[in-house]
Amino acid sequence: MFQYYFLLGARSLRRNPALTALMVLTLAIGVAASVATLTILHVMSGNPIPSKSDRLFVPQFDNGPIESYKPGDKANDEQLTYRDAVNFMNSKAGERRTAVFGVGMALEPERKDLGVFIVRGTATGGDYFNMFEAPFMRGQGWAPEADQRGDDVTVLSRKLAEKLFGDADPVGRRVRMGGFDYQVVGVLNTWDVLPRYQRLLGSESFFGDEDEFYIPFATAIRHQIDRNGSVGCTGNVEPGYQGFLDSECTWIQFWFETASARDRDALQSYLDSYTAEQRKLGRLKRNSPNKLYDVMEWLEFNKVVDNDNKLSVWLSFGFLLICLVNTIGLLLAKFSVRASEVGIRRALGASRREIFTQFLIETTVVGLVGGVLGLLLAFGALALIAMQSKALATVAQMDWVMLLTTFALAIVSAVVAGLLPTWRACQVTPALQLKSQ
Repeated sequence: MFQYYFLLGARSLRRNPALTALMVLTLAIGVAASVATLTILHVMSGNPIPSKSDRLFVPQFDNGPIESYKPGDKANDEQLTYRDAVNFMNSKAGERRTAVFGVGMALEPERKDLGVFIVRGTATGGDYFNMFEAPFMRGQGWAPEADQRGDDVTVLSRKLAEKLFGDADPVGRRVRMGGFDYQVVGVLNTWDVLPRYQRLLGSESFFGDEDEFYIPFATAIRHQIDRNGSVGCTGNVEPGYQGFLDSECTWIQFWFETASARDRDALQSYLDSYTAEQRKLGRLKRNSPNKLYDVMEWLEFNKVVDNDNKLSVWLSFGFLLICLVNTIGLLLAKFSVRASEVGIRRALGASRREIFTQFLIETTVVGLVGGVLGLLLAFGALALIAMQSKALATVAQMDWVMLLTTFALAIVSAVVAGLLPTWRACQVTPALQLKSQ
């Protein structure tokens, strides 16, 4: 019976092509607007590392001056000083730990057809790759000894490796960056983790391009490589690079990984003990609460999904509601002209339930067609959004979840819109319709 009603629904689309096209288009536009904005929110608010997002933590404590400070004020910064980062790196807290800061250098390729160009990367510890499940295509990360010595080694992104060496294996080769030769120890495969939570450079960095290279944290310090990222300084800073390292300037992001989520309390105790010890040395005078953020809390803290994004989704669903109201009116008009057909079917013994089922399946057919058209319009809308900036191009991508959501939303919307017209159609009195014939 379902197949029969489904075929009836498909045939009914051709009875009044103009009215049917208007219904399908109205539903499709509403679905496309909702799905396009929902897709962006879905990508932006997704869990970038679900396997261990509750085991990765960013520490935060306040090293700002005591002057004009009031208890409860927002912490001075979510980054660390060089002193604190080194202390954490040398500690035994957590299972893994790494400091992270951005660097940029001029790369001098061996190929004569490539001129000198700027590459953007990350200075970090060797634990970085295992902590964030970096996908290696060739080689591996550097050894712990390279961290301690500050060896001139590097891990390249796949894109940069192919640009420099083509299809050849670059492991063991050397690249010259910033006036120094670095030995390639590994090449990462394309790393499309979104949002890019590992390093904070500003709101757009969460959806920017992946890093092109990675070098040891100690190597970047030894070569006094300029940082590429935000810096917050309080108090006087002595001249020179060492003076900057010794200052209270915050410019390094830090991550801990624990063996399990249950170890969060132990890590919090370590953080509290560390800040208490530093307070005895005359630092951290504000004595504000210390915090740990896991991955999802970190994204929330940095407002990766801000109120404007959420408001856009609500507005798009409001537009869908308006489209549904219009669809209800069109369905009422469509079903009203079939009152005589319903009266004859009722006189021949069809129950109201059968009439209700038939008309509801017909609205489902409208939903399916509207879903296909809505999907095409959603792809078009996302393509237009992606043209606005690189950051938007990264998030304006539809996955299988949103693909299925599009059809589900279209069908549910059509069924909801068809409830009232279908109910009205079931109220037709057979006797009145037969007398009018």
